[in-house]
Amino acid sequence: MPGSSSFSEFLALQAPDLLPSRRAAPTSHAGDLAPHGTTIVAATFPGGVLMAGDRRATMGNIIAQRDIQKVFPADEYSAVGIAGSAGLAVEMVRLFQTELEHYEKIEGTTLSMDGKANRLAALIRANLAMAMQGLAVVPLFAGYDSDAEQGRIFSYDVTGGRYEETAFHSVGSGSLFARGSLKKLYRDDFTEVECATAVVQALYDAADDDSATGGPDITRRIFPVVHVITETGGRRMAETEVAAIADAVISSRMSRPDGPAAALT
Repeated sequence: MPGSSSFSEFLALQAPDLLPSRRAAPTSHAGDLAPHGTTIVAATFPGGVLMAGDRRATMGNIIAQRDIQKVFPADEYSAVGIAGSAGLAVEMVRLFQTELEHYEKIEGTTLSMDGKANRLAALIRANLAMAMQGLAVVPLFAGYDSDAEQGRIFSYDVTGGRYEETAFHSVGSGSLFARGSLKKLYRDDFTEVECATAVVQALYDAADDDSATGGPDITRRIFPVVHVITETGGRRMAETEVAAIADAVISSRMSRPDGPAAALT
């Protein structure tokens, strides 16, 4: 090693971070610096579609908020649920709502379901630079298609890729467990209340296995936000309705902690 009197000096010149006294401290991931929204589920039923989200936001291993809203109406016939960096996601939803309202005022009619889904994909793609720094937004979009006369669900990736889902879907940290739950519970002849019960069961299962997903909070009476969309438009299910469903789910779990079994056909 010409010019170097010791290996430590050589290492200090070539790779100083390998020296014990100079090893760089691990840097925080940008995504850990802001609250994150987690699990969103959606499912179709004859005549409509339903979307629900838990109420917990996390920041690393900390619960940042217990009653955050993650499901929003996009317009009269569609809704969007947010997963990922909560602040960016809420701003994206507001911009999306404004663009749909602007289009309706200019054109005198609502944008088609495919048009809405494509516009949301473009907004997600525009956030790609932030996503590469750990501040990703991955929403779930659902609505009633008046032309097809049915509910439709769309999922996305961080690059803005758009994918239409069949029957049900979930996004967020607890999505794996929520989808597994819906696989055994879903039926294509659900009533609106039965569909709402199934998605609350799915959120309960997600919270059971994913610490970032919040289950129904009985002591604070905080329950999932459930948004229902049919041919007559969308509405947020009343807190009392969701509370009654959640109470019934929790009561049934007292005797069967793993939840209802799938019906055999």
